[in-house]
Amino acid sequence: MSQVVEKKIRERIAIVRLNRPSSYNAIDMDMARGLAETLVQLSSDNNIKGVVITGSGKAFCSGGDLRWISQQGERYHDTFYRIVGEFNRAIVEIRNMKKPVFAAINGMAAGGGFSLALSCDFRIMESQANLILAYTSRGLSIDGGGTFTLPRIVGISKALEIVAFDRPVSSEEALRLGLVNEVVEEGRSVERSIELIKQILNKVSLHSYAICKRLFYESFFNPLELQLEKEREAISLASEHPDGREGIASFLEKREPVYNKD
Repeated sequence: MSQVVEKKIRERIAIVRLNRPSSYNAIDMDMARGLAETLVQLSSDNNIKGVVITGSGKAFCSGGDLRWISQQGERYHDTFYRIVGEFNRAIVEIRNMKKPVFAAINGMAAGGGFSLALSCDFRIMESQANLILAYTSRGLSIDGGGTFTLPRIVGISKALEIVAFDRPVSSEEALRLGLVNEVVEEGRSVERSIELIKQILNKVSLHSYAICKRLFYESFFNPLELQLEKEREAISLASEHPDGREGIASFLEKREPVYNKD
């Protein structure tokens, strides 16, 4: 695994750290590929129960490394096409991850960094941090799934406003708009993310969480009748899963359920 993406494990929770602090964790090919490969490995590791993505130094991620892109000696089209392809692998892996994925936004999240944060299930933002798309002011369009996630979170009109004016979004405004789940003091985003993952693991079945996550995203494309049928099939299957049986048994026995111990 590339050293521009570091991974540490704490109590079955993986902390994935983008590690190019001198460039504010800008995404070059090594980082895009390293992030995707790390997430693939974590997704298939049953010992890992949650993932936190954060940045080294003062930034979460400043987006694509335009300096690196300009030095590749080929058409911009070809370089963007290659690096965004690798970045997209990471975004899809987060979307398909059957465990909670938190973005611990420790500083600026710009461009692809903004999109990366939005792709995560939850976002914990430090008070001094800010979000900025920074695409249109550079004559570029949004990547990393930002055109999928942003309008679904804030609505089309507000998403277009963020694109058109390209102003930084403070932590206070990000919370008000629903772009982040919680704002914490500087230096606390990783620890708070870990605390919240532990709360999830102590309360709910990861198997159930994964099903609900998938159903939520599928709902954007399905008519009501199809979504109802998918829900019907999912809850029927979940009831036969060991976690479903444990949840029902714990209710009948008037005790707390025990999940996520394997």
